[in-house]
Amino acid sequence: MPPIAAPVVKADSFIAPPCEGQIRILYQDSDILLIDKPSGLLSLSGKNPRNLDSVHYRLVQDFPGATLVHRLDFGTSGIMLVALNKAVNGLLTKQFQARTVQKYYTALLHGHLAEDSGLIELPIAKDSDHFPLQKICHSSGKAALTHYQVLERLTVPFATRVKFTPISGRTHQLRIHSQQLGHSILGCDLYGGVGASASAQVSANMVKGGDGEAVSHQRLMLHATGLAFIHPITGSPMAWVCECPF
Repeated sequence: MPPIAAPVVKADSFIAPPCEGQIRILYQDSDILLIDKPSGLLSLSGKNPRNLDSVHYRLVQDFPGATLVHRLDFGTSGIMLVALNKAVNGLLTKQFQARTVQKYYTALLHGHLAEDSGLIELPIAKDSDHFPLQKICHSSGKAALTHYQVLERLTVPFATRVKFTPISGRTHQLRIHSQQLGHSILGCDLYGGVGASASAQVSANMVKGGDGEAVSHQRLMLHATGLAFIHPITGSPMAWVCECPF
């Protein structure tokens, strides 16, 4: 009987370019941090030593006990919750597992959505043939639910600003659900469309940020805007908003 071949593990060849953006602390006490993560920064350091720079790597320089309770994609900016000790991490993790933590995001989608609001309910699974992509799979995918609400329809660029409220928290959920709507997130290099990147689909190169500064579509136009949870030690409700830069 021939030996059984070992499964092929596909390595991630991605090397993050240097990130000049800085982490901004929104709130700090002895137990937690709320931070504003810049786009273009990994949440955790990668296995490749060239991917050492990350949110966690930077934070532990000043907060040695810091651990991440959740992550944001490399290209996503916005609010993140950080535990400053192991016990607090465990308490916050239970809130995420119970889905009592409320999150919402702001995104710019290519084109104009027909409906003002709606629910996207499509199961998501790993795409083992196209790592690191995810795919919609009704047979093996995990349930994924996203609520969206149109905030604004723009002419230049031809795009729709939306508020996303993910009910579940699957990898790349907002990106792939946007693709399935037929309106990919601007700047999305993974789910810009079937066989095409978002950069090939958008007609404008720049949009204006909230402070009037130009923001390039080269970044993913997805921002974690709001986060609400119960403080793990005091028991007080916490609700924070991190203004969208685009």
